[in-house]
Amino acid sequence: MTQISSRMTFFYKRVFPIFWFGFLTLFMIGPTVVALSSGQAPQPVFFIMPIIMMVVGYVIMKKMVFSLVDQVFDDGDALLVKNGSQEDRILLADITNISYAQMMNPPQVTLSLRQPTSFGDKVTFCAPTRFIPFATSPMIDDLIKRVDAARRRGR
Repeated sequence: MTQISSRMTFFYKRVFPIFWFGFLTLFMIGPTVVALSSGQAPQPVFFIMPIIMMVVGYVIMKKMVFSLVDQVFDDGDALLVKNGSQEDRILLADITNISYAQMMNPPQVTLSLRQPTSFGDKVTFCAPTRFIPFATSPMIDDLIKRVDAARRRGR
C-alpha cells in the first residue's frame, strides 16, 4: 500500500495554523507590553490589522486546509482514507470524479463519490508536492486512469 497523499498534510493542518495565529498574537502582545510598561495605553491600531488577518486566515484555512483528510493510501482497487481516528475504504469504481487543483498551495485532489462515506460525498486530500512547477502529478494521473478503467468495468 503506497501513500498518495502528501506527507506535508500534518504541517499544513496542525503546525502552520499555530505559527500563523501565534505570530499574529505576538504582534499584538509586543506593543501592548511596551505601551503598558511605559505607562501609556496601547494604541488600537496595533490590534486592527492582526485581528483582520486572523479572521481572514481562519476563513481561508477552514475552506482550504482544515477540510483535508490526513492520509490516503492506494490499495489497488480501492483507496484507504484516514482522518484522525476515522478510516474508510473507497472502491475506485465508487469515485465519480477526480478534480486536481495543482495551482493551489497546497495542491489538492478532490474525489467525488457515488455513495457518501463517513467523510461525506467528497474527500479532499493534499497531493504530493512536486519540484517542477505547473506539472501534473504522475501518481494522480495514474489514479485518474485507474478510476476510469474501474468505472468502465463496473458498467
